[in-house]
Amino acid sequence: MRIRTGVGIATVIILGSGLFLAGYYGMVRGFRAPEEPSHLEARNLRRMAIPSDAKAMTNPYPFVPEKLPAAQDHWVAHCSLCHALDGSGDSVIGRNLYPKPPDMRAAPTQELSDGEIYHIISNGIRFTGMPAWGNEDSSEDIWDLVSFIRRLPHLSPEEVKLLEQKAAGGQTGGETHPQGHSHAPGTPPHTH
Repeated sequence: MRIRTGVGIATVIILGSGLFLAGYYGMVRGFRAPEEPSHLEARNLRRMAIPSDAKAMTNPYPFVPEKLPAAQDHWVAHCSLCHALDGSGDSVIGRNLYPKPPDMRAAPTQELSDGEIYHIISNGIRFTGMPAWGNEDSSEDIWDLVSFIRRLPHLSPEEVKLLEQKAAGGQTGGETHPQGHSHAPGTPPHTH
């Protein structure tokens, strides 16, 4: 019993010291968005934010071609501002978020299970800029978006062009920056 108590006290001291150092670092140097997060800041929030049971969740809605236009519209309207139309994360907002949005086409995202991606979209991830869409979108819409995310590594140039057209005023009503990055409908374009 004494050993367990000693380990518990040591753990509290170590964690408390780490939090103190992180706070001190933030006060002296500041936590600024234009810098990559330090090791004191959470870099693995996505991994930590996903409960273990999410991995086993499977998509209950088969993705049929008729669902693709709605999933594309959803992507353009809700996701492309940070993740870019092609999923690369290379958008005006994506380049200026820290931690940066992941490249949705790359292995670290594509190797997540459908349930893990669904959980992230539904619940968001604190301290990253990833919002929770579960209260805004239906479960079926989110599952269809998961299916679309699976397509991102394989988008043809024609599909990217279609997404650009949608962002430029197609079904989502968005507009396009001169650099090809979309922004929210009704807001003026960002200029440099």
